[in-house]
Amino acid sequence: MAPLPPAFDWRRPLWSGTLLVLSTVFSLAFSCAMPLAAFAAIGALTLRRPDAFILIGTVWLANQMTGFALLHYPLERAAFAWGGALGGVALLSTLVACWVDGRLSQNNRLLCAIAAFLAAFAAYEGALYAISVMSANGLPNFAPSIVARIFMINAAAYTALLLVHRLILVSGLPEKAEAFVPAGEQRA
Repeated sequence: MAPLPPAFDWRRPLWSGTLLVLSTVFSLAFSCAMPLAAFAAIGALTLRRPDAFILIGTVWLANQMTGFALLHYPLERAAFAWGGALGGVALLSTLVACWVDGRLSQNNRLLCAIAAFLAAFAAYEGALYAISVMSANGLPNFAPSIVARIFMINAAAYTALLLVHRLILVSGLPEKAEAFVPAGEQRA
């Protein structure tokens, strides 16, 4: 029997599953302060771009399901609208983190990790602030003390995610999952 191709390596589903479990834990712990920017950055650094977008979409969905099913978010139009906005902003944050990773990945990986996180957080908070200004709703949530608290939650979560990833790397997980290309085909 031939060995499984690299795309079926057990460490990839372990990493993805770990991220989803941690996203649910973070949703329960932080509710509306879910560290989506941290997940956007870790996805950009550790997964192929399409997988990073699937991850952030799944993390966002898990957060929304946890919020409405377990944390009793109000079943109101505004709550659904803000939930949708968070999903869009999380995708934007992932795009920005992927862009930064693509520009810096050949250089210092620590610098890249820091820059991807800071860019994802700036995109996340900046886009939410712009939505708040346009809707004239939620502006008090951008007081410096609140933004600092959200930054600290995201930074701590990101650090924890990097440490978990490092532990899985020690077990042999590739630093960035490569796309599986069947024998005889070439990469584009």
